[in-house]
Amino acid sequence: MHLVSEVYSITKSFPTNEKFGLASQMNRCAVSIPSNIAEGSSKSTDKHFKQYLDNSLGSSFELETQLIIAFNENYIPIEKLKKQKIK
Repeated sequence: MHLVSEVYSITKSFPTNEKFGLASQMNRCAVSIPSNIAEGSSKSTDKHFKQYLDNSLGSSFELETQLIIAFNENYIPIEKLKKQKIK
């Protein structure tokens, strides 16, 4: 949940032309991570739970890629990129 708040904070500073582009995608990925974990925890079998954990992991890799793109486009400084990678 902390990651979601961090990503929302980061994307608020993006250029307005990214509001419905990269910023929106990053916010959705960040929300998807804990949401999939929560939804998976309600499933009756470990197999189903694992599937939701796999989806959450996929979203985390997607978000990492988007953070790198944001850095490459000079939307975020290296400190923000490193801070997100460490967590």
